Amino acid sequence: MTRISTTVDGTRYEDEVEPRLLLVHYLRDHLGLTGTPVGCDTGNCGACTVELDGDSVKSCSVLAVQADGGEVTTVQGLATDGEWTPLQTAFHEQHALQCGYCTPGMIMAARDLLKENPDPTPEEIRRGLEGNLCRCTGYQNIVRAVLAAAAEEGRREAPAPRPADTGRPDTRPAPAPAPATAGQEART
Repeated sequence: MTRISTTVDGTRYEDEVEPRLLLVHYLRDHLGLTGTPVGCDTGNCGACTVELDGDSVKSCSVLAVQADGGEVTTVQGLATDGEWTPLQTAFHEQHALQCGYCTPGMIMAARDLLKENPDPTPEEIRRGLEGNLCRCTGYQNIVRAVLAAAAEEGRREAPAPRPADTGRPDTRPAPAPAPATAGQEART
C-alpha cells in the first residue's frame, strides 16, 4: 500500500491505496465520486476525463499515486453553490446529451479546450474533442453547446462599455423599455 494525499474538488484526502489503482477507481470506489464514469478502461472513450493539476486526463490511464500531491477536479466539482458553469448550462440547453454517459468527460475535455482556445471554431471544437466518444448525439449539439458556452464566457469577461470621458456628466436619456408583447406584462 502507498499513502497518497490529494485534493479532489477542493477537499483534501489522505488514503492508503494499491500502487496499481487507477485514478478513476480511486475517485469512484474510495471517494464515492461516481459522476466520473468508467467507460472503456483503455483510454479510448474519454468518458472518465477529469482535470489533474489543471490539465484534462483520462482517469483510467492515470494511477491514483500519480495524483499524490496534486489537485483533481471532476465534473461534480464544477458547480458553485448549486450554480452550473456556463458549459454545464450550455450542454443542458443545447441538448448535448442523450444517454449522458459521455457527458462528464465531454464537459471536462471541453473545459480544457476553452482554456486553451476561448473562441474556437466548430472545426477546432471537433478536433479538440476527438479523444472523447459519443454514441448517441452525432456530436452536432455538443459542438453547439461548446460554442454557446464560449460565447457566454466571452460576454461574462468582456468589460461593460463606458461612455466617453468628456469631463461632463452623461445627460443622455435612458433607453425606453421594450413594449410588452401579447401575454406579457411590462416590467418596471
